[in-house]
Amino acid sequence: MTENATSADTPILTERDGPIVTVTLNRPEKLNALTVDAWRLLGDTFLALSADDDVRCVVLRGAGEKSFSPGNDISEFETSRSNTVQARTYGAIMRRTIEAVGQCRHPVVAQIHGICVGGGMEIASLADVRICGTGSRFGVPIKNLGLVMSYSELSPLVRLVGPDVALGILLEGTIFGADEALRLGVVTRVVPDDQVAAEAMATARRIAAGAPLVARWHKKFVRRIINGAPLTDAERDEAFDCFDTEDFRTGYRAFLAKQTPQFNGR
Repeated sequence: MTENATSADTPILTERDGPIVTVTLNRPEKLNALTVDAWRLLGDTFLALSADDDVRCVVLRGAGEKSFSPGNDISEFETSRSNTVQARTYGAIMRRTIEAVGQCRHPVVAQIHGICVGGGMEIASLADVRICGTGSRFGVPIKNLGLVMSYSELSPLVRLVGPDVALGILLEGTIFGADEALRLGVVTRVVPDDQVAAEAMATARRIAAGAPLVARWHKKFVRRIINGAPLTDAERDEAFDCFDTEDFRTGYRAFLAKQTPQFNGR
């Protein structure tokens, strides 16, 4: 494994294990609350990972097992978000990061321990698979801060759970548990707290074992379907481009030979 840094002062860490990269929100002393620098670096990290064809899956987590993230560090508001002008600048950084995570070409698995509220839940909602423990807690109680969720922050949540559920979460501002998160569609899977890390990595390995081009195409197609605009003939035809890939030939030949395919992403 390789890691980009070991300093406790680095708000975002990356660790690579073959084709799987783990990205960690790294402020455990603050339960991984997000600063403007953390938002900026998280965006930089996902833009770089998305451009890396050797990556097959990204696991996104918070440091430790107490919290994924409680959202933005409120102590920073006085200096970074105390008025509309500052908030727009801060919001532009958040939007860039939200788009970088949401548009990542590779599958993203959220490994959720403990607290996952506010901006933390926003980030987790961008993942393709979201795995939490039975003790995890969710919610977006920003009504108690007099804050509005911007369009860029709100869109992933609405796409994930639908407008009615998203609005209910925002209007009531309640904190809810893992079972309710599963029922609402906030998470994909709930496992015992001590199995979250193992399940997230097992999920990432299952994803990474598949044809990476297929995973990227499926992500692209699902996003395009959600867009709602009519598909062009060229877009429909792209679904058949896989038949000219080396991975397709590898896959069906391995199936016929009753072997495990070894995909190379070409």
